[in-house]
Amino acid sequence: MSNSLDVKICGLTDKVTVKAAVKAGASHLGFIFYPPSPRSLTPKEAGYITSKTPNHVKRVAVIVDARDDLINDIIQNLSPHILQLHGSETILRIKEIKQKFKLPIMKAIKVANYNDVKSSQRYSDSSDFLLFDAKPPIISKDSLPGGNGISFDWGLLGSAKIKKPWFLSGGIHVGNVHQAIKITGSKSIDISSGVEDQPGVKNVEKIKVFMKSLKEVI
Repeated sequence: MSNSLDVKICGLTDKVTVKAAVKAGASHLGFIFYPPSPRSLTPKEAGYITSKTPNHVKRVAVIVDARDDLINDIIQNLSPHILQLHGSETILRIKEIKQKFKLPIMKAIKVANYNDVKSSQRYSDSSDFLLFDAKPPIISKDSLPGGNGISFDWGLLGSAKIKKPWFLSGGIHVGNVHQAIKITGSKSIDISSGVEDQPGVKNVEKIKVFMKSLKEVI
């Protein structure tokens, strides 16, 4: 795999798949703290399954409009390297979290059209990383902020001027990741459902195959 390509395996829920992701060469491990998600963990569970992960592999805590007490609990148990904000956090709230918890911030941008991509510019001062994910097509009581296994028009990112390091997410799997990288020029990939048997159940072999496929990317 190209040394310039980062890969985040997100929504990990057990020690076996965490170990598999690390062994396969993932640069980032994502853990979700949002109970409606089938991939959600408690802070204590996340701390337990990551207790032996090497520090060079970045632990990312994915939160959705979280209160300070939850963020503090996550930090105490997981010791994350990055906080990924995947809700409707305002710029003021992002700055507040960054100042209070002293951790790099990754802000998720939900994309359906070019205006959504363009809107990412407003987070340049408050965030350290961006993550572009597909906007959920239907807002209902069952919809999730991310991890829905759907992609957006990657061409929207092809000519966009993005000032911060960014991850591409949304519906990525072994069959389309090369195309996604070619179209967007992305140097950082986020995958969740693409290495699962069902929502919340990661497959060790799919993780291995996906990571191996990226060795062909130059």
